Amino acid sequence: MNKSLVQAQFGRSAESYAISPVHAKGASLARMVELAEPQSGWQALDIATGAGHTALAFAPHVARVVATDITAEMLQVAAGLARERGLENVACEAADAEALTFDAAGFDLVTCRIAPHHFGHVDRFVAEAYRVLKPGGLFVLVDNIAPDRHTTDGFSDEALSEAAADYNRFEKIRDPSHARALTLGAWLKLFAAAGFAVEAVEILGKDMEFEPWADRIHADAEAKAELCRMADAASPALRAFLKPRDQDGALWMTWAEGLLVGRKPA
Repeated sequence: MNKSLVQAQFGRSAESYAISPVHAKGASLARMVELAEPQSGWQALDIATGAGHTALAFAPHVARVVATDITAEMLQVAAGLARERGLENVACEAADAEALTFDAAGFDLVTCRIAPHHFGHVDRFVAEAYRVLKPGGLFVLVDNIAPDRHTTDGFSDEALSEAAADYNRFEKIRDPSHARALTLGAWLKLFAAAGFAVEAVEILGKDMEFEPWADRIHADAEAKAELCRMADAASPALRAFLKPRDQDGALWMTWAEGLLVGRKPA
């Protein structure tokens, strides 16, 4: 993935992500904090912080949070939200998720939420999270996931693979900076390959109305029309996964978020 495309896309959308209910108040945010059980002395790192919602959720529970992103406008928004909330233990720094500049074993907690589907080399990102964690430290990840047997029952592996490919095409039409949403099965393999012991795995549904979802990233009329066409023509497996439906005259769908907690061996 071209990182400059990600910066351009999210630079112009930074303010909309600050007020997006899905990002600011989504169920996975509170669940991350619950599962991590953060401690007051912890040093935390939030990767691809966006508008800073994850970093700010953890800040009251730890000694310090470093919120990182490659997009300057997002970091400005995150810093502004931290000031508004009186959170003085949040530092905002530019950093590439796939090549962090931090020393090894410097953090008790690493988090990342709803971002890795924009990363070109997810294996490097997971390896970097492992590297910067102290022995015994936690990695808490949330991201949109593509359909597989963990999310969608009653379909063959071939049908689910095709549905996953169609889902990623659907996402990329709305947002050209989208790289690839992995399946939950793929995430589990990446965690294991990096050396993490997986302590929790959850799938959380995320209901979203089509128009605000498309508008948040400034999708144009042509892209919206193509997305609606794809939703109408979706395969049975993809329909079972996204659950497109009419609610009071508006198109709604349900995304799936995978939540994983991995521990670096002590």
